[in-house]
Amino acid sequence: MTKPNAVVAITKHGTAIARRLQERFPDVDVYYPQKFAQGDEDARGIMAFSGSVVDRVPALFSNYSGLIGIFSLGAMVRLISPYLRDKKTDPAVVVIDDRAEHVISVLSGHLGGANSLTRRVAEALGARPVITTASDVGQTIAVDLLGRAFGWEIENFENVTPVSAAVVNEEQVHIIQEAGETDWWPYPKQLPAYLSVFQTMAEARQRPFDAALVITPRLLTKEETKMFLTRGVLYRPKVAVVGIGCNRGTSADEIESVIGDAMKTAGLSIRSVRNVATIDRKGDEPGLVEVCEKHHWPLVTYTAQELNTVAVPNPSETVFKYVGAYGVCEPAARLSSGADGWVVEKVRSGNVTVSISLVPSNLGANLVSASGAGRALE
Repeated sequence: MTKPNAVVAITKHGTAIARRLQERFPDVDVYYPQKFAQGDEDARGIMAFSGSVVDRVPALFSNYSGLIGIFSLGAMVRLISPYLRDKKTDPAVVVIDDRAEHVISVLSGHLGGANSLTRRVAEALGARPVITTASDVGQTIAVDLLGRAFGWEIENFENVTPVSAAVVNEEQVHIIQEAGETDWWPYPKQLPAYLSVFQTMAEARQRPFDAALVITPRLLTKEETKMFLTRGVLYRPKVAVVGIGCNRGTSADEIESVIGDAMKTAGLSIRSVRNVATIDRKGDEPGLVEVCEKHHWPLVTYTAQELNTVAVPNPSETVFKYVGAYGVCEPAARLSSGADGWVVEKVRSGNVTVSISLVPSNLGANLVSASGAGRALE
């Protein structure tokens, strides 16, 4: 199991297709019956098995991110049905017919990536991709995938299904984007008329709507939550950079607590932290490394000389004496984010100093372009 995807064949023609796919699509491990072996399986890394494919399915389903079967759709459904758990964890499942004319997306089309895998496999084989997901067919927003390529997190996944229904049924959907990347529309056409984009909730509330997609790092008020998230999905873009300074040996719990308090005080969601930044001599600080690993935050470091290129509002001669920089958390946050300032200047709590900057955005022009002139920011 060396590749992300497994391709399984059970017929003579299917075996030939599997071998061809391996040649043109390097992301697959190939499995087929021993009786169709051609003698070069070891050299090509192909697994020729004895017995029934049914015995292979549990391991393949649980150990690969994609499962490609060269047999009927019905057979695949029967094989995988006992192992289905959740759309957020099930692998992508695809089937190919015995003449490689069609490649069909079966399971986990969006979150699992089956639709994308279907297109790639079909291209490799010169086959026709068959995708039945409504948002793909209709070339509209896939609610469960919006911003995924940028690392955005969905905070209330339970609302994805009803909001997806609103999108594919062409109800009036407001997209309120206060921060984050704006090149999320994947199609060459403009946004359809039932999707309207706004930069603020104040603008959005002026027009009636049936559902909402809210993209913001802010902690919403109760009134905003009730208005926009009763039938809405909340996305957390990765736009906050946390600058950190700490004493040697500071515990992970203390560091995590100070970061959480600073984010909350700033009215920002912890889910919107993009990365942590500090001085290079703290790059191996155990507590800091532990916090970053726990939250999957990249840890970016700078030399003292680099930090000193940023004029800080709270310079410290004491810090300079020990590390050669007049500040750590403030310049680190600005350098990493590319911002001109801070939403939180240096805050000291116990053994930790923290500062927060937001990644700059160019929302206006890009949103107008995405939605069509005169409609995006009405």
